[in-house]
Amino acid sequence: MPVTIKSEREINLMREAGKILAKVHEELAEAVEAGMSSYEIDKMCEKIIRGYDCIPSFLGYDGYPGSVCISINDEVVHGLPSKDKIIQDGDIVSLDIGVIWKGYQSDAARTIAIGEISKEAQQLIDVTKQSFFEGIKFAKEGNHLYDISAAIGDYAEKFGYGVVRELVGHGIGTEMHEDPQIPNFRQKRRGMRLQAGMTLAIEPMINMGRPDVAWTDDNWTVVTDDGSLSAHYENTILITKGEPEILSL
Repeated sequence: MPVTIKSEREINLMREAGKILAKVHEELAEAVEAGMSSYEIDKMCEKIIRGYDCIPSFLGYDGYPGSVCISINDEVVHGLPSKDKIIQDGDIVSLDIGVIWKGYQSDAARTIAIGEISKEAQQLIDVTKQSFFEGIKFAKEGNHLYDISAAIGDYAEKFGYGVVRELVGHGIGTEMHEDPQIPNFRQKRRGMRLQAGMTLAIEPMINMGRPDVAWTDDNWTVVTDDGSLSAHYENTILITKGEPEILSL
């Protein structure tokens, strides 16, 4: 699929999708607490999304059974909702959500703390979020795609963290996953030149230990190979002539 440059009409629809998604994240993060199952969180998320007249992007995507990917502690991404997975005090929980508004997608992820978490876990969450902001300093017309990748990876690796290699960010528009793919680590080439009107989902996935990951038997849930904690932070952004616009904040 070629990289699409969005028209003003499309950008406005994606802005609206992003605004709604930001509200969904806020409402869900406030509601999640210890003792809830990931199944309950998923049902709540679907209700919130539909309350804004949006469609959950993930529900049924390649057969995915939920409206939100709920990944706990050593789960990196794509954790399946389950009545048996109970959120505990001290957990870190990554919530990855997509919404469709009038045919246009927005995608964003946050890792949240449940109750009191360790200083080390809080630092992982903070660094993962900041690595996104380090990356998008380069997300402007005339720069190259992998300038973003290098800035994300270099920042996270300074803390001794592992940057996941097997999963990457992506273009986004009428489809959840469009070209280009956006790694979160330094590349040998600089990649394509960025143009105003591109919409990208930038999403660092950072492990406290090694970068290696494994897929569990459910064929969805990705976990750290060494059992270390993992955090995820993502927004949908618009490339402009100047500073990037974050659509999902």
